[in-house]
Amino acid sequence: MRTIPYFLFFALLFISAENLQAQSTDLARIEYTYFPQSDSDNSFRRFRTFVNFPIKIGGEDRYLVPGVEYENINFKFKDATPFDKNGELDRYQSFTLSLGYTFKTGNDWRFAATVGGMLASNFEEGKAIKDDFLYTGSAFMIKDKTGEGEALKPWRLVLGLHYSTTSGYPFPLPVINYYREISPKWSYSAGVPKSNLKYSFNEKHHLQAFATLDGFYANVQENRTLSTTGQVAENISMTIVLAGLGYEYNFTKHLVYYLYAGHTLMNDIRLRDDNRDDVYIINDTNTFYGRSGLKFKI
Repeated sequence: MRTIPYFLFFALLFISAENLQAQSTDLARIEYTYFPQSDSDNSFRRFRTFVNFPIKIGGEDRYLVPGVEYENINFKFKDATPFDKNGELDRYQSFTLSLGYTFKTGNDWRFAATVGGMLASNFEEGKAIKDDFLYTGSAFMIKDKTGEGEALKPWRLVLGLHYSTTSGYPFPLPVINYYREISPKWSYSAGVPKSNLKYSFNEKHHLQAFATLDGFYANVQENRTLSTTGQVAENISMTIVLAGLGYEYNFTKHLVYYLYAGHTLMNDIRLRDDNRDDVYIINDTNTFYGRSGLKFKI
């Protein structure tokens, strides 16, 4: 019998498309990301943690899911530029609050929706300002056939729409993910923002090949003007596509250590103006990527 529904497959999807990690059942996570920048003295380091709090309301299948997330980014920006960095383009922080709601609709479908507000900035003025505030919203339908004895080859389908003020598009973007267990040892997930092929040696050790999206977005409080073009940079954005191998070790059924290592297929770090148009490309050379952490999952 299922004791907890599948409401957290949408929990990370309130983040902008540049920060999406995965359709996830994680209740809490703490992780560290590092990747150097090829052909550059720059490097990227990120500490990230979040917690989601499922609260049962009404019947067994209805939940509210408030959540909180914090990111601290150290982007060592040492390249020469046609503007004055003033040493304040290295550090960024983001604080996110979200609220999700989910319930069963029948025939093994579940509806899930979430809204979120985020402060993301270099905070060089020592306080939050209007342009630091961002908001997101998502809605999903989830069909799950992974319960014991429900299917010879358990599967799950997630269909949805996601909107964020950081994406640069004035309309919701589609999200789709399909998961299937091929055998007791093999499974795969196909879609956006993550696809993988996973092999389980046993209950403790798991290995996967993956392709995924990662990134960040933050406001630059004191705008920079390029001396070469006169354009004004008002925010910083990083979007990467990467592929690699991941290892997971299950301390218990719910507590997992993970290590992902790979290489970027697209590495796009740029400064943008108020219309989300590119003003200055900081780096677009592909490079090594590593991420490690602990997660507590359903």
